[in-house]
Amino acid sequence: MGIGWEILWALCGIATLTAAVMASRGKRWRYAGRAAVGVLFIIGGALAHVVNLATHANYASFADPALFAWVTHTWRTVVPPDHVALIGLLAAFEAAAGALIISGGRRTQAGYAAVIAFYFALWLFGWIETVWCLVMIPAMVLLLLAERRAAAAATPSAGGEGEPATDLGEHAAAHRS
Repeated sequence: MGIGWEILWALCGIATLTAAVMASRGKRWRYAGRAAVGVLFIIGGALAHVVNLATHANYASFADPALFAWVTHTWRTVVPPDHVALIGLLAAFEAAAGALIISGGRRTQAGYAAVIAFYFALWLFGWIETVWCLVMIPAMVLLLLAERRAAAAATPSAGGEGEPATDLGEHAAAHRS
């Protein structure tokens, strides 16, 4: 992996943290969070894996810094023999999670839940991943909670006027009712 990917990951991480802290202050920050996490997972995740697969990158040593020997052993036993299919599935998952997050409405919440679950597995792969996850899981939870609060406020049964529907899915739902 080149330094460009690491810069992208760092910038997306900083943008995500900033948006997460500010997300309760308005939709602009929630949208910034969606964009940062969407870019992180679609470009910094899925596209990075596709490029790696296309250039025949070797994933065999990825789990070498894992925190537990069983993680390294399992990775080396399962992934390298069928890395194209398994990393391809990982890329598809990351692309889907990123697409859900940027799409708005309940799909955004589902995407954040998928990312949180992903991070709960990623921490096992080494101390750098653990630090990243310790920082990003709370940020994802803040973004998810902000999305849930905004959705509840926009629902007429919630007792408030809420924010106007601005996502395509929310806009279409408003016209159907």
